[in-house]
Amino acid sequence: MSGHSKWSTIKRKKGKADAERGRLFTRLIKEITVAARHGSGDEESNPRLRSAIQAAKTANMPSANIEKAVKRGTGELPGVTYEEIVYEGYGPGGVAVYIETLTDNKNRTVAEIRHLLSKYGGSLGESGSVAWIFTKKGVITINANDISEDELMMATLDAGAEDIDLDDDQYRLVTEPSNLEAVKNALAENNIPYESAEITMEPSNTIKVEGKTAESVLKLMDALEDQDDVQNLYSNFDIDDSVIEALES
Repeated sequence: MSGHSKWSTIKRKKGKADAERGRLFTRLIKEITVAARHGSGDEESNPRLRSAIQAAKTANMPSANIEKAVKRGTGELPGVTYEEIVYEGYGPGGVAVYIETLTDNKNRTVAEIRHLLSKYGGSLGESGSVAWIFTKKGVITINANDISEDELMMATLDAGAEDIDLDDDQYRLVTEPSNLEAVKNALAENNIPYESAEITMEPSNTIKVEGKTAESVLKLMDALEDQDDVQNLYSNFDIDDSVIEALES
């Protein structure tokens, strides 16, 4: 891969920021509901639902909340109908921003997304304006202290591992989305623990940002992350860790 979403790394370093802001459960419930609506309430036959439920369990969501979210999706319980909409745009320095939302009011959502992009020096683009930069991939993060890169590749290559790179103290193992479950199973079979596993959008190139531009980019990403309808957020900016530490100090 030519690059990866620096925002994913920054969020990981911040820890459970979403949970502290009360956003994580809301996002997970929305995702479970939509996954059940578009597939079925059976997680064994619905990979998207299975992944959403696993994420909810990892976040220690009560089983009752998960069950209710599934039933809202299947129509067994009344609930809000969410629409999946992707917004594309540009941030400070011309970085690409790809925003996945689940909303019950698309007019409200597009107005708020446009406002935030404009406020922090960006702009909303047309559909397809930045999507070509990103490719959907499965990404698994593994503590680099637990295993060597060669051992990790040997354990997962046949299951569909495409690439492994070292990001600070973690390996980022990249797969095709369809191979994510198989690679996770291969890790389990080899008793290799992983810290996270998700379908994400990997950029084909990155743009280096520094100084005030870097500060504006991070402010924009934080603001978009806090927007109630935003589910997933990706960008192709690259910022040195030293710059991030200086901005947060």
